This record gives sequence, structure tokens and C-alpha cells, in this order.
Amino acid sequence: MSTATKYDLATKDLDAPFAIVDLDAFDANADDLVRRAAGKPIRVASKSVRSRFLLERVLAKPGFEGLMAYTLAEALWHVEMGTTDDLLVGYPTADHAALRALAASDRARAAITIMVDSPQHLDLVDAALGSDHPEIRVCLELDVSWHPVPGVHIGSRRSPVFTARQAADLARTIVARKGFRLVGMMGYEGQIAGLGDTAGSGAKNAIVSWIQRKSAAELSARRSAAVRAVRAIADLEFVNGGGTGSIESTGAESVVTEIAAGSGLIGPTLFDGYSRFQPRPAVLFALPVVRRPAKNIATLFSGGYIASGPTGTSRQPEPYLPEGLSLTAIEGAGEVQTPVIGKAARTLRIGDRVWLRHAKAGELAERFDTYHVVVGDRVERTIPTYRGEHKNFG
Repeated sequence: MSTATKYDLATKDLDAPFAIVDLDAFDANADDLVRRAAGKPIRVASKSVRSRFLLERVLAKPGFEGLMAYTLAEALWHVEMGTTDDLLVGYPTADHAALRALAASDRARAAITIMVDSPQHLDLVDAALGSDHPEIRVCLELDVSWHPVPGVHIGSRRSPVFTARQAADLARTIVARKGFRLVGMMGYEGQIAGLGDTAGSGAKNAIVSWIQRKSAAELSARRSAAVRAVRAIADLEFVNGGGTGSIESTGAESVVTEIAAGSGLIGPTLFDGYSRFQPRPAVLFALPVVRRPAKNIATLFSGGYIASGPTGTSRQPEPYLPEGLSLTAIEGAGEVQTPVIGKAARTLRIGDRVWLRHAKAGELAERFDTYHVVVGDRVERTIPTYRGEHKNFG
């Protein structure tokens, strides 16, 4: 039985559009992440999943420990729901209400670590809570982009803390401030973890591979120096690094104690272009054929689920099944209709389904209240996304 037939049979009683989780693919991806981590624990990046059922499922597997939340409000919710008692907020917060909720809960303060990269983040916490607030756990973010020559920046623009000396200076500031405890360091090497080395032409792929090798070598030495400098000032509980695309190189660094990953569980199209791994597509959505404007064109309802990041075709969803379909250059994926072309379009009838994949892992969950969990050729259960639990964390 083909994959498309299996999905169609499992969901024959559902009206499209809807989204599914192929649970076998999700579990296989989780196992592959653990294999690649080679013994280092994986902290799950919740923004790439955005379903409590799936997060709880993967956290129950050996090799996964804790969540990396993307907002403080989300972390507080997971503490309330009992998802985990180990949460790192991956981005600094300016949410005064969430900070007040954090300060008011002994349980939350024990479970949640917030992110800082400047004294101004500490000032903001004091402004929200007053200077005499309970102790807040904080993590120092090191910028781990690559600066091969002055003025050239390759990677995500995140922290202003780049050198070991800058990290030590901020660590001293944190330790000296009443109401804060420095417990961790974090760095996200987006130029390695988020950039595929087989996604483009031969020349482009060669350049990407070269950048990643050189960047990884520079980062290993710089991060090691920064961690040593900070550990001389504070007793760190963890050093977090990586992402789905850099698990091997990040895990090889002795100073890194845990690896962040999430997209590899889902297998979106932006993670098709890596030589080091190939996740299985685990989350898909189905759109119905509603028009046949020409014999080689089938028009689907809706589908304009565009991913964040630089605009372009790489951020569009891609037709997956049946094989041999593509979007048109003129219309792409639209708000209310999405034409598809290709050999397979000739055989599609009104009412048939086309299965598509999103470019990013977690953003599809903002489009659907539920995911239908497919095991084999049946829907085992239907689970809520964050949206389905009436949660929107920005």
C-alpha cells in the first residue's frame, strides 16, 4: 500500500483541509535525533512542535530532557499543565505580566530559566517585579555566529556577547545582582544548524559546507573559552547548544552538556537539504481539489501557509503526494486557492486530496486546531495543537 493510499484510507471520513501526524515517522525521527546526539541529552524546542501531546510523548523517550520554550508565558503554561519541570526560555522576555506570574510561583521559579544577554534584561526584570524580588534563574546567551573578517556576520543576529571576556563580564554582573542566579549558558549556531548543505547548486553547497566546517572549528574554541571563563564565576548547571542541523558538531564539543532540537521531529521541507541526516515527513496537511481549470491543472482550496523568514519559494508549502505535483510560479500557495501542475494533476478529480508539507516545523500548528494521529492506515486519535487549546504565544 502506497503512503498516499494509506493516508487517504486512514482519513477517508474527514473533510479537508486538515492536518495529520504520521506517528511512526515522528517516533523514527525522535530515535534518529537520539542516535545523532550520541549520548548527550536533547532539550526539545517546543516552537517546532506546538502540541502538548507530541511534546509529552517525546519527553517520555530516553535521550530527551526538558523543553526550550519560546516565550515565558508558554513556559508558565507547561509548568501549570505538568508537562515538565525543566524549561529554558530560548529568547529574552519583555512580558511584565509573565514575569510577575513567575515571581509569584515557587514551582515556576524552580522549573523555569529565562534568557539574558545584557544588564538591560536584568533591569527589565527589576522594573517588572521591584528590586526585592525572589531569585530568578537566568541563562547567559553567547552569540555563536561566525565573523570570518571584520564587518562580515554569518549566522543569526542574537546576543551582543561574542567573546569570552564579554561573557565573563556579563556573568560577573549577573552574580553581583540581587535576585538573580546564573545557572546556564546557551548558543544557537544557525549558520550550521539551520542551513542545509545540499539544498542548492553544487557551487552553493560547496560554499555552505566550507562555511560550516570553518565556523564549527572557530566556534568550538571560542565557546570552550567562554564556558571556562563563566564557570570560573558561576556554577553552571548546563551549557546548551546546537539545533537539529548541527547535532553532530555541537555534541562533539566537550563543554556542551545538552543539545537543543525540534524541527528534526517533524521533518519540514527546509530540512530536506542536509547531507548528515534525512528526517521523515511526520506532519502533513491535506487540501481538497475544488477546480479543474485545465487538463494539466488542479486547483486546491486554501493552502497559503507561508513560513516565516526571508520571502521566497523556499517558504512556501510543497505538494508531497501524489508525487509529481508542483506549485505554479504565478500563483504559488494562495489564501483561498492553490493551483498545482504536473503529470499527476491530470489524474486528479474534484474532491480528491493532495498532501502537502510545510516549510517549517511548528508553524503549521498555528493553522489547525487539531492534528489527526495516523498509525498505519487508521487515525488512532485526534490531538489539540496549541491553537486547539486556545493558546497563542506570539
